[in-house]
Amino acid sequence: MFAKKFTFARFKTHKQYIMADIFAKFQENQGDLGQYMKQAHGYFAFPKLEGEIAPYMNFRGKRMLVWSLNNYLGLANHPEVRKADAEAAAKWGMGYPMGARMMSGQTVKHEELERNLADFVGKEDAFLLNYGYQGMVSIIDAICGRNDVIVYDSESHACILDGVRLHMGKRFVFQHNNIDSLRKQLSHATRLTEKQNGGILVITEGVFGMAGDLGKLDEIAALKKEFQFRLLVDDAHGFGTMGKTGAGAPEHFGVTDEVDLLFGTFAKSMAGIGAFIAGQNDVCNYLRYNMRSQTFAKSLPMTMVEGALKRLEMLRTMPELKDKLWTIVDAIQGGLREAGFDLGRTNSPVTPIYLQGGPAEATRLIYDLRENYRIFCSIVAYPVIPKGEIMIRIIPTAMHSLEDVKYTVESFKAIKKKLEAGAYKAEELAKVETDKL
Repeated sequence: MFAKKFTFARFKTHKQYIMADIFAKFQENQGDLGQYMKQAHGYFAFPKLEGEIAPYMNFRGKRMLVWSLNNYLGLANHPEVRKADAEAAAKWGMGYPMGARMMSGQTVKHEELERNLADFVGKEDAFLLNYGYQGMVSIIDAICGRNDVIVYDSESHACILDGVRLHMGKRFVFQHNNIDSLRKQLSHATRLTEKQNGGILVITEGVFGMAGDLGKLDEIAALKKEFQFRLLVDDAHGFGTMGKTGAGAPEHFGVTDEVDLLFGTFAKSMAGIGAFIAGQNDVCNYLRYNMRSQTFAKSLPMTMVEGALKRLEMLRTMPELKDKLWTIVDAIQGGLREAGFDLGRTNSPVTPIYLQGGPAEATRLIYDLRENYRIFCSIVAYPVIPKGEIMIRIIPTAMHSLEDVKYTVESFKAIKKKLEAGAYKAEELAKVETDKL
């Protein structure tokens, strides 16, 4: 309908060209995951969990044991958190402060939260960000110039990959957690930066959110004896869960001083909205004045800031929350391993369960798990992971009980037996009654 002919008059031939509608391609191609939209939407993708955030929630009218929320410390519905959120909302609403922080959105509470975050993770300063994904992309954009080189882990989160893609200079990727590969890429980066007077930024994660393994921060930091670089660590899943005090993976490895920039979010352990970047004072000040996603965005609302202050206070003063989390982590990971399940290389609360099968088997397995065992957890299949593999990801929290763990382990034993017997084999995805979606 939108296609039309137009003429480039400057060409003597006056040839006519067809201008395509940029949206036309979406009628044929919805992307790697979108191709399954008709069968998946509302059940396997974009499901609606309803009710209070808790180990048990409702899905399509049925009560489910939920292992799919990053509410590690159980703060999302903690009475003290709910009270603080409600009081802040009543006092400030969602509008205050209005405008970007540089212009009219600065408050003493924003500054207080930054000081408290910096102190907790052992850094000079911290800069508050509205969102984690947006924040990481913008951090990389602000820090790295055309002559700088980025060296990053191959299994980095999508926000890191998107930030790296926006980089106007060179980038090198090293094999996941492979220090020899990192050393090789650092050699390439060093030779390049010596020619063009640039610097090197190494980016990795504290806890890798899919596989659950830790970035080798101690070994990466040790390479500073051989190479000159700065280290940025995305610790979204480590902040609040790792380290003696919960300060994250750098504390866990004892390399807080060697990690130059530490990135964390409020969306996991703090069960809120927002993020931060912590490091030396001059770098944080540079980001305050040059990070476009913050300069041109409205300030984080006071309700969320005061809520984050309360959550951080509880994280610091209630170590029993992290202790309870790890009780559940150890119980479910130990129970699954004892039952013969492959949990890969996880050494964090993130609990992946690897099985063999295709997308169709994956959907039928999850359908059975939800409808007959009333367990809700996330599933990952091709094209996110290799063909022939299924990954079910469980996120333990401090709110789960040992009874929940026992029931889940027994249920997984049953579905594994069915899978191996071929009960889920089919050419098509599991069919779900669309009138109930």
